[in-house]
Amino acid sequence: MSNIFKFTGEVCFVQGCDIIELQLIGYFGINNFPSMYREVLDMTKDNFWRELPRPFFILAPMEDVTDVVFRHVVSEAGRPDVFFTEFANTESYCHPEGNKSVRGRLTFTEDEQPIVAHIWGDKPEFFREMSIGMAKEGFKGIDINMGCPVANVAENGKGSGLICRPALAAEIIQAAKAGGLPVSVKTRLGFTEVDEWRDWLTHILQQDIVNLSIHLRTREEMSKVDAHWELIPEIKKLRDEIAPNTLLTINGDILDREAGLRLAEQYGVDGIMIGRGIFQNPFAFEKEPREHTTEEFLHLLRLHLDLHDQYAELEPRSFSPLARFFKIYVRGFRGASELRGNLMNAKTTAKVRELLDEFVRQEQVEKAEAE
Repeated sequence: MSNIFKFTGEVCFVQGCDIIELQLIGYFGINNFPSMYREVLDMTKDNFWRELPRPFFILAPMEDVTDVVFRHVVSEAGRPDVFFTEFANTESYCHPEGNKSVRGRLTFTEDEQPIVAHIWGDKPEFFREMSIGMAKEGFKGIDINMGCPVANVAENGKGSGLICRPALAAEIIQAAKAGGLPVSVKTRLGFTEVDEWRDWLTHILQQDIVNLSIHLRTREEMSKVDAHWELIPEIKKLRDEIAPNTLLTINGDILDREAGLRLAEQYGVDGIMIGRGIFQNPFAFEKEPREHTTEEFLHLLRLHLDLHDQYAELEPRSFSPLARFFKIYVRGFRGASELRGNLMNAKTTAKVRELLDEFVRQEQVEKAEAE
């Protein structure tokens, strides 16, 4: 039998094993094993993280960005190895009314697998309940947010605020293992000072997680300074000493797959996470990078519009958040600035399509006249 961990009052799972096992002997008689945990045992699956290529690539979870619509657009442009959902609040999920507000954040399709539920909060009991729910719904993993820098999150001891609450952070990680899914953590170097990284990351690495994604900045730094790539060798050495079975993923100022491959080769990390780079290049994950035409960029925008309308039929979707995506697709070609300005004034997806058609027609006229 491989490594077994027994946690009083709950069934826990070991993250570092190829097969996740349960400690049943001396805790429950097999005939008295609670039905809820029988279901969890049935849902326990192999750890997909162990089967990923090296290095693997992840699209970073981003609030109001990485929903099911945008993830499918990214797949069309160049697919990463792993998808995370946008942020899903554990307390809302576990509340009879709040549950409705978080459902859209957890919508996914099977062609996105492996997909990981990225969840946040500060109540272990909600992480426990949500982890069981995520296993039932078909997610392949749980990722805990310990890095969000937003004031009303961090200053309430959630997200990056958990860096200041290490004991609670550990309790949350153990609670999140209740669903039988591999548990990972996304965090920062520290809350205020860069030199907090050693104590904080040591503590997290001691919690037996499957993957640690590190945004190489502190909460205080936000994204105002360059990512601290210079610390990667020391962080990797720490990982190798404390938790060699925990995968190490880096994040921060990595614009595309090529840059990620260079960093992985230089530092020997396991994974690369790309966040804001996708705003500069929706083709950031493509394996054979090349120049893309105006038509290809606008095709992605049209796909985004079509998917937005498709999922709006299933659950209400506001048009206004779409505006943040226009700059992703409408850039780097003649007339892009003017077109983008016109799109920002649109109020419906139909109007956006109308403006795109008009732009294409004008381009064709100008091209014909030039010839």
